[in-house]
This record gives sequence, C-alpha cells and structure tokens, in this order.
Amino acid sequence: MSKRVELNIKVPSQTRYLAMVGQIGESLAFSLNNYRGNRRELAYHLNLCLTEAMTNAICHGNDSDPEKDVHITISASDDDLIIRIYDQGPGFEIGARHKVNAHPCDEGGRGVNIILKLMDNVRYVRNKGVNVLEMTKFLD
Repeated sequence: MSKRVELNIKVPSQTRYLAMVGQIGESLAFSLNNYRGNRRELAYHLNLCLTEAMTNAICHGNDSDPEKDVHITISASDDDLIIRIYDQGPGFEIGARHKVNAHPCDEGGRGVNIILKLMDNVRYVRNKGVNVLEMTKFLD
C-alpha cells in the first residue's frame, strides 16, 4: 500500500455500533502489508482502542444523544495507521485526565489510559466546535 487509504464512518451516538466499528479495526489489522508484528495482537488493540474512544465520544462527548453523530476516520499507509474520532461535546484535557489514578472499581479514565498505553501517539484537540481524538500506530 504505497498510497494512504482512508475510511470514513459516521454513526449515531449509540453504543450498538461499537462492535461493528471495532470489527473494522480488526479486519484492517490483517490487511496491512507493511506490518511485521503480531497481527492478532494489533487487531485486538485496534478493536479495543476504537471501542473505548467511541464509547467516550458517545457517552461523554455527545451525552448519548442519538441525534448527534460520531465521525470516525481510519487512515493507513505503509508507515502508519491514524484513527480520528470526532464528537460535538465540551471536550477535556487529555494530559490531566490520563494522570488520574482511578480506583480499580472506578471506570473513570480507564479508556483513555488504555488508549495512551496501546497507541504510539495520541492527541486531543478542539477545532471549530468539534473534538478530535487522534490515535496513531506506527507500522514499521
């Protein structure tokens, strides 16, 4: 794959779409030509990061409002895989959030911590009223 390939997905803010998008991430892991690591592990990590990020966008960003959409772009090249999750919520400071040492029974912050651990680069920005969580996985 010498060119960058991009998938655009838009779903209502409903958790019933989590599995579908997670499966897309898993399938993508097995189609990346340049990846030399464990594809099953990558598939699991992509599914997990996609579903955690989408859950946050749905529940926290869009306040579970089915009238609002979650937009996902997945972009792949020979060098990297970039996933962007867009929502219309108030946003948060990812740098401050990931430092929270939540009690094991407290779900708060767990998804962000997982994403920060499994992805190679994570950015969270607000642009023109839309939040964008960008997760990058380097492939070589």
